[in-house]
Amino acid sequence: MLIHPQINPVALQLGPLAVHWYGLTYLAAFGLFMWLGNLRLHHPPFVSLKGQQAWSRRDVEDILFLGVMGVVLGGRLGYCLFYKPLYYAAHPLELFAVWQGGMSFHGGMLGVIVAMLWFARTRHRPLLQVADFVAPCVPTGLAAGRIGNFINGELWGRVASTDLPWGMVFRGAGDLPRHPSQIYQFVLEGLLLFVLLWFYGRQQRAPGQVAAAFLLGYSIFRFGAEFFREPDAHLGLLGLGLSMGQWLCLPMLLGGAGLWWWARSAAPVLQAK
Repeated sequence: MLIHPQINPVALQLGPLAVHWYGLTYLAAFGLFMWLGNLRLHHPPFVSLKGQQAWSRRDVEDILFLGVMGVVLGGRLGYCLFYKPLYYAAHPLELFAVWQGGMSFHGGMLGVIVAMLWFARTRHRPLLQVADFVAPCVPTGLAAGRIGNFINGELWGRVASTDLPWGMVFRGAGDLPRHPSQIYQFVLEGLLLFVLLWFYGRQQRAPGQVAAAFLLGYSIFRFGAEFFREPDAHLGLLGLGLSMGQWLCLPMLLGGAGLWWWARSAAPVLQAK
């Protein structure tokens, strides 16, 4: 049985200015996106057959800026609406108190979709091409976020068997060992999903298939990881014994399957045109 190391959430204190580890993981996520986005410029269809880039570094910078806005605003609004709607309806000003914590991946994803819609419209690019560009660059950011969750000792897992070698006791969660679900999600939604999407997206695919693979992969990995993650205390398990995170994954799963099927079916038609 392991004990969570209780890492100080403040990485650096400069007088009244406190730099938190969680903030640094966000910076790492954005930096990784920029790095991977520039590598993605060399993958088809983002580079032409003649070697002239159909996309540019400026495109990566702009979509990152819009994506950051989408992640922060969408993640916060999603948390308030999906997880504590009644509380924030009674305390609307606290919606802006982001320093108190509370971000939702599913809300952040909706925010990123809005950002991609804006980018595609203003740059006159096909939305599915934008989504296919972004998808493989996202999982490493998710992995960074889960490291932040682990450092903060939050979003811990459900109670585990005392025989589990990596069972961990988290402060504030009692004395029983729990699954370190943040690490599970780091490996599944972060590293493994990145490897699968990166190699899948390196080859020419039908428009929308890479984005569909992201929706399918994330929803499956997150749905499975939720069986080891402690449900939100104020929600518990909902219908059919599923958590809120699992219920939010189901539309992603259906949407990803539908998009992948449509993209595969539409590809011959698009090529014929």
